[in-house]
Amino acid sequence: MSIVSPPPAHDAHSKRERRKEARPGELLQAALELFVEKGYAATRAEEVATRAGVSKGTLFLYFSSKEDLFKAVIQSNLSTHLMAWNQEFEGFEGSSADMLAYGLTSWWTQIGSTLAGGITKLVMSEARNFPEIAGFYEREVVKPGQHLIERILQRGIEQGEFRAMDVHHVCMSLVSAMMFLMMWKHSLGPCSATNPSFDPETFLRTHLNTLLYGLLQPAPRGTT
Repeated sequence: MSIVSPPPAHDAHSKRERRKEARPGELLQAALELFVEKGYAATRAEEVATRAGVSKGTLFLYFSSKEDLFKAVIQSNLSTHLMAWNQEFEGFEGSSADMLAYGLTSWWTQIGSTLAGGITKLVMSEARNFPEIAGFYEREVVKPGQHLIERILQRGIEQGEFRAMDVHHVCMSLVSAMMFLMMWKHSLGPCSATNPSFDPETFLRTHLNTLLYGLLQPAPRGTT
């Protein structure tokens, strides 16, 4: 009979260290899933710990409260993308119209189409009961996101691509399309059979093209 030797102590220690380093990410993923499934108020810290495969006490070693955990979920799933996009657009060499199209597509593939898109619906539905959470979301996501879109619009004006406009309200029009898609995906969309051909990326392109070119046909030459 062969005897299997136990792994060296340093190997076991390394595995524990790797496991320890992975725990914050595992807790954040479990929290994201539960918050989107159940909402902020209905999610209990012990449920998050159980789904992540750790004890409640272990969770609180990394996050001091459920609110602190939720804020970390917002930062890891939303804020980090906004910081990366700001840096990316610093060196963007295409037109401002291309920049808007790229930004909307990137937002959909990296946030809107993922579980992280459900955070927005969650915040909107529970904002009045948890104003601190709403305020944090506004500071971390809403204002930076609007600032980025307004920068792109202003770039287009300054480079002569876009006519003068109310940058803030045009930005809100773009944001409204993004908000609609997140609400649709995490509420009516999965339950509705009335519009099976609806495609979010086509919707975003159509919305942007309508903003860029309008609905009216160009007036024939020679007319006023």
